[in-house]
Amino acid sequence: MSKLSTDVLFRPFQLKSLTLKNRIVMAPMTRTFATDGIPGQNVADYYRRRAEGDVGLILSEGTVVDRPAAANHPSIPHFYGDKALSGWQNVINSVHQAGGAMGPQLWHVGATQYPNLDWKPEGGEESPSGLNAANNPLGHAMSEEDIADTIAAFAKSAAAAKQLGFDTFEIHGAHGYLIDQFFWPETNQRKDAYNGLSIKQRSRFAAEVIAAMRAAVGEDFPIILRVSQWKQQDYQAKLANTPDEMSDWLLPLVEAGVDILHCSQRRFWEPEFADIDGEQGLNFAGWAKKLTGAATISVGSVGLNRDFLSLFTSGEGADNSNNFANLIQRMENEEFDLIAVGRALISDPNWATKVKQQRIDELTQFEVSALGSLV
Repeated sequence: MSKLSTDVLFRPFQLKSLTLKNRIVMAPMTRTFATDGIPGQNVADYYRRRAEGDVGLILSEGTVVDRPAAANHPSIPHFYGDKALSGWQNVINSVHQAGGAMGPQLWHVGATQYPNLDWKPEGGEESPSGLNAANNPLGHAMSEEDIADTIAAFAKSAAAAKQLGFDTFEIHGAHGYLIDQFFWPETNQRKDAYNGLSIKQRSRFAAEVIAAMRAAVGEDFPIILRVSQWKQQDYQAKLANTPDEMSDWLLPLVEAGVDILHCSQRRFWEPEFADIDGEQGLNFAGWAKKLTGAATISVGSVGLNRDFLSLFTSGEGADNSNNFANLIQRMENEEFDLIAVGRALISDPNWATKVKQQRIDELTQFEVSALGSLV
């Protein structure tokens, strides 16, 4: 049988000042190995190994901005303060020395709790309305002063990312965390201008965060925004039920300064609006690109199929857990620009090299036990 060509994954990509050797992105994944919020040499080595393993763009685990309630775990890294930023300087230097490109993911968790952890941030959680989900109170509603201070904290971390020499940064606006809690009517019950009947009105906070970050880094520095329909609080949640609603949601964010939309799905091959273009229709990233004109990253269960081998030899997926041939076809069609790989890269830092060299039988499958260390 002929092998499935993966050449499309290894085409260069350029946007503004960002130049990537291929289209593979390491997705942000929380690891909680930063003692007191400071990334150590173990964190630098972890990311360096992915750069050595041919990942085109590394996006760090979520790293929080300078707000007391931004983190929900004491070992989530900070992206503020001299000690933490010195640690990140070591990380980006290590990645660049290995020939890689990298951006931090900048984050505020909002009203969420880390699973099975009895720990609270100083002052408790904050969110648009003091809600983690519909009718589920957690923490307190943010005042207008809290909102202004949070926007300034995001801008401060953006400026630090550029100053340290990172190639880009990503804003976490997905998965039911703070920015997403403003988008979502279940958690945004405010009575002021940061809420409204439409997703466009509820996008105001995100647009102000993005505009402040753009002002902090200038026009040529690329900004990525991660968005999702689903929430950790509700996998079936939908912010946009139609293309028009998706335009109302995403276009103001691109106009505010976003260059790349990182469109998170649980399964990349699922169509976003099957009633419009069928079961093989555009996925979330495909529709986002079509509607906004921005570059997009797709993501969702890439490389997690136990029967992964057959996808490279016959080009036919053995089941629906990850259809790699489908990914290649979508990228050949330029449906989206980049593809993010998550858990597969936790277990195997050389995943991209092995895919490039067709060493598929050497891929290390993800195991939950891998979360216990920085491989």
